[in-house]
Amino acid sequence: MTLAQIIVLALIQGTTEFLPISSSGHLILVPVLTGWKDQGVVTDMVTNLGTLFALIVYFWRDVVAMLRGLVDAVRGERTRDSRLVVNVVIGTLPILAVGALMKYTQLDEHIRSATLVAVNAIGFGVLLYVADFYGLWQRTVADMNWKTSLIIGSAQALSLSPGTSRSGITMTAARGLGFVRPEAARFSFLLSMPANGAASIFIIGDALKSGQRISGDVILTGVLTFFIALGTITVLMRLVRHMSFLPFSVYRVVLGFVLLGLIYSGVPLAGVN
Repeated sequence: MTLAQIIVLALIQGTTEFLPISSSGHLILVPVLTGWKDQGVVTDMVTNLGTLFALIVYFWRDVVAMLRGLVDAVRGERTRDSRLVVNVVIGTLPILAVGALMKYTQLDEHIRSATLVAVNAIGFGVLLYVADFYGLWQRTVADMNWKTSLIIGSAQALSLSPGTSRSGITMTAARGLGFVRPEAARFSFLLSMPANGAASIFIIGDALKSGQRISGDVILTGVLTFFIALGTITVLMRLVRHMSFLPFSVYRVVLGFVLLGLIYSGVPLAGVN
């Protein structure tokens, strides 16, 4: 990869992973709009690890609490920390199941589509606005139970379709269930850790087993993504205390219609299907 491609990929993953606008969708659009060779899912997963490590650093207190909670849960003790880790585990189950099914049916190899990104950007962008505008302001992560965790986790499974946005759909579900915006974002990011970690390890592991090599360019992209992501999550968690999700909803809808306009106007876009 060229230096320009490395920087662009790191900037896109490092910012869009946490914003409710779909990082996978934007990564798919990079080769479509630039004409560069598709960077492939392995590169996407390495940058995904960069954002995962940024989350671990930013939410280190919650990570430590979940580790304590795991020990408490094994001991059979019902504590605040054990409830947190149990809720994260329950919320992770749907995306693991759907991800495994997609891998088994090879559906994951046929959905890197600009058209699908556009449709999902519009549909779930509107849904994000509705849930955020009408959602109540009363629940925190401490109020989470297995039912709400399962609902939010089921919503997370929809993010396997590009353009949906993992953070976007989980925040949408949480806001719809009455969680205050900062807590909706917090649980969304905690929920992403096991799912993103498992997906990255699985896909990268398969690539290594098949003889693929992870180049220095790819590793550099992942490292750069980490620093960009750490800055993004810091700014975003401050913004959601005072700002609605409306700007993100508007961006998603505009992006979706612009893409559809380009696709159906006959403008040549690399790799569009």
